[in-house]
Amino acid sequence: MAEFVLGTGQRQTLRNVLRLTESIISKAEGIPREIRLWNDWLRVNARRPDFKGDYESYVFRIPLDREAEIDALERVAEEYDDLCGFVRDDEGAVLECPAQGVEFSPRVYEALNKISLAVQLPEVWHAEGADFHLEPISIEMLFHAMVQYKASDLHLSPGLSPVFRIDNDTRHSEILAPLSGCQINDLIRQIAPVGYWEEFERYKQTSFSFHQAGVGYARVSAFVKSGAPHCTFRFLPEKIPSFEELNIPGEQMRQLAQTHRGLILVTGMTGSGKTTTVAALLDWINANRSVHILTIENPVEYVHTNKKSILSQRSLGIDVDSFTEAITGALRHDPDVILIGEMRDADTIRSAINAAATGHLVISTLHSNTASEVANRVVSFFDPSERDLVRLQLRDCLRCVMCQRLVPKPGGGRIPALEFLFNDIKPIGDGVLRGDTDLIRVGMQQTVSHSILFEHYLHRLYKENKVDLERGREFSTDQSVFDQLVMGTYAVPRLDSIKGG
Repeated sequence: MAEFVLGTGQRQTLRNVLRLTESIISKAEGIPREIRLWNDWLRVNARRPDFKGDYESYVFRIPLDREAEIDALERVAEEYDDLCGFVRDDEGAVLECPAQGVEFSPRVYEALNKISLAVQLPEVWHAEGADFHLEPISIEMLFHAMVQYKASDLHLSPGLSPVFRIDNDTRHSEILAPLSGCQINDLIRQIAPVGYWEEFERYKQTSFSFHQAGVGYARVSAFVKSGAPHCTFRFLPEKIPSFEELNIPGEQMRQLAQTHRGLILVTGMTGSGKTTTVAALLDWINANRSVHILTIENPVEYVHTNKKSILSQRSLGIDVDSFTEAITGALRHDPDVILIGEMRDADTIRSAINAAATGHLVISTLHSNTASEVANRVVSFFDPSERDLVRLQLRDCLRCVMCQRLVPKPGGGRIPALEFLFNDIKPIGDGVLRGDTDLIRVGMQQTVSHSILFEHYLHRLYKENKVDLERGREFSTDQSVFDQLVMGTYAVPRLDSIKGG
C-alpha cells in the first residue's frame, strides 16, 4: 500500500475529504473498502461493506494533548449516544460511529457533519487505502478475451477494468470488474519466469514472454507507475501467420526470404506489426531453405519449431546478456540467417552491419516512419567521426528496408500499407552514402527499381476498395503524390531534379 499526501483545503467536510482521497487511491492502486487518514493529531479509519458507495463505519482517534478536540468529539457522541461509542484511555480518545454491535443508520452522516463542524479538520492529510480486491486474475480468461475481441494488446491498470486495444483503439471491458494493484502484482509474480520477478522488484520494470498453452503467447511488460504495478500484454498467436494471412505481398516477401546475405530491415512505428512480419519471413525461410537461423530477442516472442531449417532462438537475460555479445558469439555458431530483435544502439547496429558484411543474412527491426529515412536514422546512432564509414558500410550491405503502417479498412479492421526500399540501383546507393533522403526517395520511384512508395501501395489498395480515399490520403507520406496517382497525372520524377538542387 502506498502512502499519499493530499492537500484538501479549508472548510471541507470529512465525506468530501474521503471522496477526494478515494479518487486518488483508486487511480493508483484500485478501489479500496477502507481508507486511513491521518495527520499529527487526528487519525480516521473509514470502512464500507462493498467497493462502491459511501463509507459506513468510522473510527476517530485523538491524542491526549488535544483536549479541545476531544471535548468536541465527546459532545457529538453524547448527542448520538444511541449510535456512536466514545471512550477515553491513557493515549487519548476514540470515537466509533456506529459503535460496535450497532447497525448502520443514515444518521451516521449527520454525526459526521457535526464532527466536521466541531473539529477543525486539517488542510493536509496523509492517506492510504486498504482491503482491495484480492481475487486472483485468470490469465486464461484474459487470453481468451484477447482472442475473442481480436485484440493486439491488453492493459491492466489499478482502478480500471482490463483495457483491450482493438484496431488501434482502446476499449474498456464491460464484463470484468476494475482491478486492484494487489491483483496485478500477484498476477505478475505468478507468470514471471525465474529471475524476472526479482528484476521487477529491484528495477520496477521487466519484460518477458508468457505462453498460454493452446491459445497463444504474449510479450509481457510490467512496470510501476505512481507506486503501483501496471502490466501490458502484446498478443502473439501460436500459429505464425502466412504472408497471405497478413495481407502482405507474397512475391516481394519471398524475394526477401531468398536473399542469402546482407541486411534487411523491417521498420515502422510502435504497433505497426513489425514483429509479426519478421516472424512470417523467418517461417517461410524455415519451411523452404536448409539453413541455420539464429534469433536474438528481448524477449523471445513468436516461437518457431524446426522445419527444413535449424532454428535457434536466444533470449536476452536468460541465454545471453546483451545483443552485442550475442551477435559476436553468433558468428561462431555457424548461422546463415541472424535475426536481431531490435537495432537499438550503436554497438548492436555495428555488430549487425559487420555480420551482414561477412556473408550472413541479417534481419532486424527499427522504429521509423518511412523507408527513405532509415539510413540516416541508423547513422544517427553513431558519433560524427564514425558516420561516413557507417554510411559506406550501409550502402554496401543494405538489401532492403520494408516500412509498414496499419490502415483502417472500410467496415472495420486494418490492413498493412507497405513501402519497400530495395538497394538495387545506383541513385539509391548514392543517397545512402550521401545521407540524402530526397535522392533515396526519388530513386525509389524510378521504374528500374523494385522499390515501392507508400503512396503507390495505398493507391493500389484504394483501387481495390480496401481503403477509402480519405484514409489513403491520411496515411500517405506525400499527399500530393497520392492525389496525382488518383487523378492520373503522376509522373516519375527525374533524377537530375535532385542533382541540380
